[in-house]
Amino acid sequence: MAAVWRCMLALVVLMCLCSWGSTQVVGGAKSRPRPQRRPRKKPKVEPIDVIPPAQNIDIERMTGTWYLLNTASKCSYLINHGTKVEPTVMTLTRPSDSSQTLSVSIKTRHNHQCWEILQVYDISPTPGRLTLKGTRPELNTDIVIGETDYDSYAVMFYQKRGKITIKLYSGSTDDLSEPVLSKFEQLAEKQNLGLAYLFPFPTYSHCGAVDQDHVINCIPTC
Repeated sequence: MAAVWRCMLALVVLMCLCSWGSTQVVGGAKSRPRPQRRPRKKPKVEPIDVIPPAQNIDIERMTGTWYLLNTASKCSYLINHGTKVEPTVMTLTRPSDSSQTLSVSIKTRHNHQCWEILQVYDISPTPGRLTLKGTRPELNTDIVIGETDYDSYAVMFYQKRGKITIKLYSGSTDDLSEPVLSKFEQLAEKQNLGLAYLFPFPTYSHCGAVDQDHVINCIPTC
């Protein structure tokens, strides 16, 4: 009889232990904070100072006329007015009185009138790197000639205040080959500038002569 009571007592103790353990597990689960998903990290934009320029770039061979074909940018003006961009042509020349600068003329239309924007790029000791100085050092625009064959196309990176804009230029108004266009899109994608941030420019009806009243010295926002 004593053996029976001992068995029953052991069974009751075992049941209590099981019940107590289950309660602790349930209670512990309720007290734990729910795991939170980590916010997705934004794709890291590669700073322009680590973007390599075209190898052994010859700035003399970059001089001449270049037609803007496409721009990859998150510039607010382009996002709001990207469907209304005007034909734009850039002319690069080396001034005779300076070996450290590049004269830049950009012709485009605004309000149905042709305007010419004049700029000066400082030539860096590193081939393929240029600087457009702002009113303050933090407003400088760093420029890298990323890809070019000196004749048919050139890809140029512009960075101002940490934001990068990429421009595709053509040496003529003819359409570029599909491989060049694909390469430009791939370079833009690497900077988190997908198709939504690509803005093609017209390749016809470019400005010719410009009245002196429409010649200005300024730094465009894009």
